[in-house]
Amino acid sequence: MFPIMPPQANKQERQIIKIFKSLDVANQEALLAFGEFLQTRESTSNYDNQPVDVVVSEPIDIPRPEEESVIKAIKRLSATYPMVDKETILHPISNLMTSHMIQGRKAPEVIDDLQALFLGEYESLKNE
Repeated sequence: MFPIMPPQANKQERQIIKIFKSLDVANQEALLAFGEFLQTRESTSNYDNQPVDVVVSEPIDIPRPEEESVIKAIKRLSATYPMVDKETILHPISNLMTSHMIQGRKAPEVIDDLQALFLGEYESLKNE
């Protein structure tokens, strides 16, 4: 029996669905998490390229949950440090995400590094 594809799905959408269905549950979750990461990255790049005066305010105190995914940590840290331009740290964030998703690095370790990354960027802004 052939998998049911939405009739309006283009070639890439059908390919993604095919790949997704061929994966085990753990890798399906990894693919979804990476898709969410890419979606988050995309939403931050849709702003006008107009110069903006950045006011370095204090970070917002959002406690780290006991159990947290890397994607949720990125969202939490982005909310904690709204003054940090994620475009400037996109490459290190992407590397950390890859180390978790592809290389199997444990989420708490990656989240620790993400926190250090955001804090370091905040400190740099504050010292400018």
